[in-house]
Amino acid sequence: MNRTLLLSGMLAALAAAQIQAAPSPISTREGALTDPAGMTLYVFAKDQPGNGRSACNGPCAALWPPLAAEADAQPEGDLGLIARDDGSRQWSWRGKPLYRFAQDLAPGERKGDNFKQLWQVARPWPL
Repeated sequence: MNRTLLLSGMLAALAAAQIQAAPSPISTREGALTDPAGMTLYVFAKDQPGNGRSACNGPCAALWPPLAAEADAQPEGDLGLIARDDGSRQWSWRGKPLYRFAQDLAPGERKGDNFKQLWQVARPWPL
């Protein structure tokens, strides 16, 4: 009985460690949020913080690809999830959906910053 309980406890701890070990979909580079490949992430002024939706769909999303979230992704702290119009899920930071810019071709590029005064580099401090 004690061995069974001990083994069960060890397996539960191992499973919890594996769940927590999932890599974050964002990091910080030179004051900007980036995706796992180091590409700059952006926020869109037309998105309403906290409403759980993206205002950038269709042709907009082709130029500003959303930071996609896997089906089993879980929010954590300031990193949240929203539902897109097509049913997919997207990462958000403090309630603002996160996007890449299709014209940023290398990690660290920020060609989309202040694009049409609607797009800003996503930063780790309050937006």
